[in-house]
Amino acid sequence: MALQIQENFAVAAPVEAVWQFLLDPQNVVACMPGASLTQIVDADSFVGAVKLKIGAVTAQYQGTITYVEKDAATHSVKLLASGNERGGGTVSGTILTRLAPSADGCGTQVSCESNIDLTGRILQVGRGMIEGVSAQIIKKYVNNVRALLEVPRDEATSDPTRSAAAETSPAPRAAPQKEESINIIGVVFKVFFERIASLFRRVFGRA
Repeated sequence: MALQIQENFAVAAPVEAVWQFLLDPQNVVACMPGASLTQIVDADSFVGAVKLKIGAVTAQYQGTITYVEKDAATHSVKLLASGNERGGGTVSGTILTRLAPSADGCGTQVSCESNIDLTGRILQVGRGMIEGVSAQIIKKYVNNVRALLEVPRDEATSDPTRSAAAETSPAPRAAPQKEESINIIGVVFKVFFERIASLFRRVFGRA
């Protein structure tokens, strides 16, 4: 099953800070629910795993992610991912991320384009549910990125002597609470109820 996922979001941190964040695989893995870092092979590739829990069934994908493009001039980075699941399933795809300064110059606009191909037992839940679940997982990832990079407004304004260098290299913040696995069931219910709510809005909107 081929999936295309696009996500645009803003981070209240300078472009350079977000760029350096994306180039560190430990940061990327720390923000992804259910993901773990097994080995950093070199500056451009690392080995990791993603654990999915579907009710009583647990699926774990293990594979390699490689930085195939890093363009500092345009602040764009492309990742190539490939992995296998113990039950015989596979996952492969690319993730292209582009950064741009926000209109006020104080934040960063992030654009992500993912093309993923999945095989295996995970497909039993159907395309619609997989797409909905993927969107919820991305939302969790985005929230974790913001938790690590964004400086609360009261902190940013309390120190008028904060230097430009400090702005592009924010002080380390506490890592988000790590989820050992992506609990699909909890996310599925959220997606289900969002669809029901959307249906009611369409029905009563035409009444």
